[in-house]
Amino acid sequence: MTPQLRGLLVLVLTLGCGFSHAQAQDEAMLLIAHPAFRDLEYRQTVLLAAAAPNGGHVGVILNRPTRRSLGSLFPEHEPSKRVAEPVFYGGPFSRGALVALVKASNTPGAGTVPLMKNLFLAFRANTIDHVIETTPNEARYFVGYVGWRPGELKGEIDRGLWSVLDANIEVVFRKETDSLWEELLQATRRIRAGAPAEPLLARNALIPAVRPE
Repeated sequence: MTPQLRGLLVLVLTLGCGFSHAQAQDEAMLLIAHPAFRDLEYRQTVLLAAAAPNGGHVGVILNRPTRRSLGSLFPEHEPSKRVAEPVFYGGPFSRGALVALVKASNTPGAGTVPLMKNLFLAFRANTIDHVIETTPNEARYFVGYVGWRPGELKGEIDRGLWSVLDANIEVVFRKETDSLWEELLQATRRIRAGAPAEPLLARNALIPAVRPE
C-alpha cells in the first residue's frame, strides 16, 4: 500500500492500544436509529457496534455507501482495484481514516478489534494492506468510524435513541442497504408487538422502550 494510505490512518487515542490482544467483552450488536433521532449524522442509520478494549464501544455505519471505489481512492495501488464493492462512510470519527470489517477465522493482524465470531474491525494500515492484497473481497472498507466512551452507548440506548438486535454476518455484509434501516425498524416493531420476526433478525433481540428525544 502507498504511504498515502498509511498517512490517512489515524487511531483515536481514546480507543486505547493493544487491539491485537483484546477479546470482545460481548457480542456485536446492530443499532437501529429511532425515527425521531435528530442528529443528521445518524438519521435513519444502522450501525454495527461492539465492545472496545477501553471499556467503551466502537463501530461503523452499515448503510451509507459512497460513490467511490477503493481503487479510485488509491489509483496507484493495484490490489485496491480488485475490491468490487464501494467504500462506505463509517462515521464521524477520523473521517480521513480507512478501516475495514474483515471476515476471517483468526485475527487478520495487529490493530484489530474482535466483534463477533469470524468478524474483526481492522484499524492498522499494514493489517488493512495485507487484507487488500490477499483477500480483498472478504472485507468491507469504510472511511471513518464511530466510538463511544465507557457507558455512553448504554446511556443512548436507555434514552431510546437506538433499538438493538443481535448482529449477524448476512446483515453486516448485505449488498443492498437502501432499505436496511426501514426493514430492521419494522422488525423491532413486530417484536414489540409480539408478532414473529424474520429469524435472521430476531435472535435474542433486545429492544428497549424507544421514544423521541
